[in-house]
Amino acid sequence: MKTGKLISKILLSVALVIMILNLSCTIAAGGRHTVGILPDGTVVATGNNDEGQCNVSGWTDIVHVAAGFSHTVGLKDDATVVATGRNIEGQCNVLGWTDISMVVAGDWHTVGLKSDGTVVATGKSDEGQCNVGGWTGIAQIAAGGAHTVGIKNDGTLVATGRNIEGQCNVLGWTDIDLVVAGYAHTVGLKDGGTVVATGLSNDGQCDVGGWMNITQVAAGHSHTVGLKDDGTVVATGLNNDGQCDVGGWTNITQVVAGGWHTAGLKDCGTVVATGLDNDGQCDVGGWILETLSDEPPGTYHLTISSAAGGLVTAPGEGTFAYCESEVVNLVAQADSGYGFGNWTGDVGTVADASDATITITMNGDYFITANFEQITPQFDLTISSTAGGMVTAPGEGTFTYDQGTGVNLVAEAEEGYRFVNWTGDVGTIAYANDATTTIIMNGDYSITANFEEKPSINWPLIAGIIGVVVVVGLVVFFVRRK
Repeated sequence: MKTGKLISKILLSVALVIMILNLSCTIAAGGRHTVGILPDGTVVATGNNDEGQCNVSGWTDIVHVAAGFSHTVGLKDDATVVATGRNIEGQCNVLGWTDISMVVAGDWHTVGLKSDGTVVATGKSDEGQCNVGGWTGIAQIAAGGAHTVGIKNDGTLVATGRNIEGQCNVLGWTDIDLVVAGYAHTVGLKDGGTVVATGLSNDGQCDVGGWMNITQVAAGHSHTVGLKDDGTVVATGLNNDGQCDVGGWTNITQVVAGGWHTAGLKDCGTVVATGLDNDGQCDVGGWILETLSDEPPGTYHLTISSAAGGLVTAPGEGTFAYCESEVVNLVAQADSGYGFGNWTGDVGTVADASDATITITMNGDYFITANFEQITPQFDLTISSTAGGMVTAPGEGTFTYDQGTGVNLVAEAEEGYRFVNWTGDVGTIAYANDATTTIIMNGDYSITANFEEKPSINWPLIAGIIGVVVVVGLVVFFVRRK
């Protein structure tokens, strides 16, 4: 399955060998699905499968894959072709094709390059996108939304199909090493590493004039991606789903652009992806695919899990494949009522196991777990008093306590006043009529200590009562003496 074996089995021309080294063939991105070739020639796929476009598990001896909007095509090492997915327009009618050296898939059509430089096509052709019967001397092909493009052996181009947006205006291009087609735009890689583009550019998908040192290009629905000779990636165009967020990618050897997502093959065979993932089209973290390198770097698996109380948001949870010595960012996020505790497991290369956001260096197969701790809820107790006294314990104002805490309350009356009761949120106060009591904190509470003036003493009344008592006592005394 390495390059030499592929050449010997398909008998590609020297020009086509150069193209294959620069063209993404190990991975493919469709409208909402992604496909990859494993080292044993079998195929994996992820994403939308409404039309069966991901039903590739039985494929074997595959050397090249292509993906349309809702169909997938595979080139076998015997130069025949297989296809799966939507076939209403006949885009999967490829079983009779032979001597094929390359296949590409447009939205609703499929194109094959034969070893003699002629071209075949099947599927929807309402715009003439399958009118390739007369093409000869073709070295490479590309298929877009409703157009088809071919590079001739002399580096010039031919195109057919929809041209309302100018996507077929390639007749003046020269020295083109690679061509790709998006939904309504076409991109060409020149032999000096610069890029040209034509067609619809309402989202900036054709803004590639400043690109340099490019070794491969890919075109999506409304975005364009370029692979630089240092293994980094650039992108332009629509980015509403993050399909152009490739700035941090390194050690990339192939790039592909789907409808609204982008995927990249790393030199060790692992895959990265960004963009729309509503159907799981970016769930490629565990893939280890075929590479064109004779001695690719090693790969390791990182298995990530979380305990109750939170989850790992980056890169996610599950098993992911990474290149040897790759530094992986980890982010753990606690649920409401919990806090991050620590990372446990194979944390020998973790920067700081007590930090929720850290990195881990992949020098082996690792298993790690993010742990979380329940946070005891806290509540506010707001205390005030009426005139005539104050609350001395814990004081007056707002105080914060853990749930379930018993707080001692002490209210002291001023001279001439007496304590009456506590009012407000008194449901958990032990004795609301006692100046000294407790309150249990099970919520945010506001309470008030109430005071009143002591009643004044009526001395004349008291003197009168005393006088009456004395007189009565004397009367009783004299009566008894008689």
